[in-house]
Amino acid sequence: MRLTSSHLLLCCCLLLGLVPAAPARADVQLKASAISMKGVKLQTVTIDLGNQGTGGVALTMHAEQAAVASLGWRRVGLNLDGTVQRDPQLRWIFDGTLRVTGAPGGALKHTHVRFEVSHAANTLLLDLQQGKAQAHIAMPLDQTSHAQVNLQKFPLAWLQGLVSTVWSGRLSGGRLDAELAMDLRDDGLQSSGQFTLSRAGFDTPAGTLAGQALNGSGRFSVDTTDGPARIDLDSNLRGGELLLGSIYAKLPDHPVRLSLHASVQRGAVELSRLRINDPDALQVSGTLAFDAKGNLRTLKLDHFNANFPVAYQRYGQAWLSTLGLRKLSIDGQLSGSVDLQGGEPRSFAFTTSGLDFSDAAGRLAASGLQGGLDWSAQGERPATTLSWQSLQFYRITNGAAQSRWQSRGGMLSLLQPIDIPVLKGQWHIGRLDWRPAAQKGQRLDTSMAITGVDMAAFSRAMGWPAFPGTLGGAIPSLRWVDNRFELQGGLTANVFGGFLDITQLSLEQPFGPAPALTADIQLSQLNLGAITSVFDFGSISGRLDGSIDNLRLVDWSPVAFKANLLAGSGGRISQRAVNNLTAVGGGGIAAGLQGVVLKLFKTFSYSRIGLSCTLKGSVCQMGGLDSNDGGYTIVEGNGLPRLQVIGHQTQVDWPTLVRRLEATAHGAAPQVR
Repeated sequence: MRLTSSHLLLCCCLLLGLVPAAPARADVQLKASAISMKGVKLQTVTIDLGNQGTGGVALTMHAEQAAVASLGWRRVGLNLDGTVQRDPQLRWIFDGTLRVTGAPGGALKHTHVRFEVSHAANTLLLDLQQGKAQAHIAMPLDQTSHAQVNLQKFPLAWLQGLVSTVWSGRLSGGRLDAELAMDLRDDGLQSSGQFTLSRAGFDTPAGTLAGQALNGSGRFSVDTTDGPARIDLDSNLRGGELLLGSIYAKLPDHPVRLSLHASVQRGAVELSRLRINDPDALQVSGTLAFDAKGNLRTLKLDHFNANFPVAYQRYGQAWLSTLGLRKLSIDGQLSGSVDLQGGEPRSFAFTTSGLDFSDAAGRLAASGLQGGLDWSAQGERPATTLSWQSLQFYRITNGAAQSRWQSRGGMLSLLQPIDIPVLKGQWHIGRLDWRPAAQKGQRLDTSMAITGVDMAAFSRAMGWPAFPGTLGGAIPSLRWVDNRFELQGGLTANVFGGFLDITQLSLEQPFGPAPALTADIQLSQLNLGAITSVFDFGSISGRLDGSIDNLRLVDWSPVAFKANLLAGSGGRISQRAVNNLTAVGGGGIAAGLQGVVLKLFKTFSYSRIGLSCTLKGSVCQMGGLDSNDGGYTIVEGNGLPRLQVIGHQTQVDWPTLVRRLEATAHGAAPQVR
């Protein structure tokens, strides 16, 4: 049998009208395979009516499956059990229990329900209560698609089904108080009202949109009819945490104004109006869009203004960490605009009247930053000025300078050369062109020169022993290709009376968690006496040549290289230096030179010293001047007493070798294992 809602209501009224005349034990049972009404479908329905003998009728209804499209309910079970009575005002009143099984969010598992039907007032009133949660619903009998709803301490998770009709997100906690109007249509619903949230939570399958312990209040409107769902929100949020893509916000206890207009379709979210006002930290206006997986599709901030350090503490830490800038110390003000499409920049502009910042790792810092930049992927933008009191890159501090910039056709260019003081020398930038929107290939092209940089100051900044000398060189082209800086030309360091020539230099992910540097280094005529005095190695006279090819550092630690060092013009070597070279090579003194005789001499004459190491993985393949079954020669003596140092370990664990080198550099006796 198939009943419509009007048929069911008619049957119930007839039965209730017969209750006073019915026998005390009269029972009536109705069964239906399906009951359909607007937006609701019940299947396998059983209704039992029984005379209680007190003027009331016991009513029990069971539906094996129920679907309420507007609430996102599918295949839930319904059980209604209670008593129907008619009061002196001729209102039908039901009082009983509603149990819903399988509803999203565990809604209405065991709920006290009371509803009143008044034909005179043309009104149906429905009250639901489960624990502290309450809902009061009023609707006209001649328009049951319209309802006035009051919710108190309503679990937010109970609205999961409703939310799932327009969004792929999951409500994970919190409670809701609300006063709203709702209209159910054939193709969705329309609702508006005011609300208060307490410790609300949500997330998305991709984990890129989430909220936790959010508190707030405001007004809203929702329309899911005729196309994408449309949401308007004007609210004040207090406390809690919010994640929007790479932007993580830890909201303050005072109100933060959030206003937006959103369109939601098939899980994708577009905020065509977004305004945020946190008075002492951040003001933002613009648009934002995420795809169905929660990935950021577009971000256009027509205006933002940030006051630091508060804006960084509440909103900027997570986002800047994704750019490799962690644990920043930042103070000042920054305002501007930004436009990202598909994750790629289309325009940006910023200006500051004073900004200081530095990261904990010492990789990037600036003080007294003033002015700004203005860039667009198309057209031409006005020229801007950017100045600073100091800039720091990887512990190297650069002095004050002022630069002029202009954007044309997607390229941001330095308008005139600048000279920047650095470590008693000068850094000259003759040309710099930057294409921020370049996805692959060349993003930056520049020419520069470095002159007179004090190597002792450079060494101290890098945490090395103080090397004497100067550093300089011409770099006709430094290019940013993909995510890698490449230097054309090279740098030359005049150190220890000789030269270091650095070529084929490139740097990947310079501000990432593990920057990778590659280079080739040529050593020419370095004074071994000066080198060994700096490292407390023991004295060696003579000149050193060599190469370090295919050098690769990851997070500034060597992971690969091929090094060959040769002192080929002879000299003298101290007994201590002999011991240290012997330990580094894991070898010993060749037969023929007795230990007793060795103790009689403080220095020895040598004709050649040679040592090589090829690092691959964590193993260094060692070598020297020549090799045989007994090892390889490190020191070849000259004259009497004749000295020859033999290395026996051809494969040395790299961490072990580093410990030996560190021990010799600090004057300790290295341990050979």
